[in-house]
Formats: sequence, structure tokens, C-alpha cells
Amino acid sequence: MQLEISPRQRRSQQQQEEAEQQPAVDDVSIEPAALVPPLNFAEVHDGIFRSGLPTADNFAFLRSLKLRSIVYLCPEPYPEENTRFLEQNGIKLHQFGIDGSKELLVNIPEEKIREALKVILDVRNRPVLIHCKRGKHRTGCVVGCLRKLQKWCLSSVFDEYQQFAAAKARSTDQIFMELFDTSSLMHLTASQC
Repeated sequence: MQLEISPRQRRSQQQQEEAEQQPAVDDVSIEPAALVPPLNFAEVHDGIFRSGLPTADNFAFLRSLKLRSIVYLCPEPYPEENTRFLEQNGIKLHQFGIDGSKELLVNIPEEKIREALKVILDVRNRPVLIHCKRGKHRTGCVVGCLRKLQKWCLSSVFDEYQQFAAAKARSTDQIFMELFDTSSLMHLTASQC
């Protein structure tokens, strides 16, 4: 004996089958925007970060850090796209134009390093991102001098520098960090670093 299905039941059955084949709205997962850190990104200390020059691909990641300030160590003007990002997110730019010369007898401007460190040590500027073009030499020198303020031994300062500079490590940078006099900044570090 064969049972007859009414047209109404047939439509209902077809609708049910179609609904089973399509994912339910609740089943659709929406991927969040990928958070891509800038080249050579790392946390240096609570609220202090380092990297190479961020690109637009890194903006969502930087937004997640809730930055207040950026310490930019290059003499070139800050890229327009990055400047717009800073303005849209209320991030203050502190630029210290340090030449990225590859010369062996380069003069690293100690006063600019000292001024950059004052910005970094001021908790009102944190969270802060320190960067140059690649996050290796200029950033490495500033972070190395900060590590001296934190009382790191020189071998650890150099190890960290070499981790980021790799095959491009410069002995002049290491000599600069070794000879950098932290005494004029010690009063800023007691509670801030």
C-alpha cells in the first residue's frame, strides 16, 4: 500500500530539505580581522613595545595595543598613511631623527637617545611603540640603553640586540650601548621601569 503525500506536505518537506542543506545563520562563523604584528615586534616591558615601521596590514594589531604614543627614530617624514592612522586613533608621534648610517664610524646622537628614553620612561606616554625602519639598529640602541637603566648585564643587552639585528649586528651600536651613561636618567626609572 502506497501513501499519498499532499501538495502541502510535499512543499513543507522540500523546504525542510533545502533548509538542512544551507547553513543556519548561527552556524556561520565570521573570522575576525587578522592581527598581524609589525616586523621585529616584541614587548620590551609593560606598556613598552618595539618593532620595525608598521604598514597598513599592522594597524588592527596596533589598535589592539591601545597605544598612546609612538617613538619614531628615523629622520624621514612619517608615512602619510601611518600619520592618518595615528590621528584617527589619538596616538601621539614623538620623532627623533637618528640617521641609519651603515658607516663604521657613525656618530650615534646620544642626546636624541636620551630624549627618546625620557618619552619612553614617562608613564603618561604608555602604551608606547618604539620603532625605526626595520626595528634593528636604532631601535636596538634605544632598547639597549633602556635595558642598562633596568640594570641588565651587558651580555644580556647584547644578546637581545643580536636577536633582532642578527647578521646585521653592528659593533658600533654595541660600543655605544656599553659607553652610554645612564646616570642622568636614573631619577626617572625608580618607579617607571
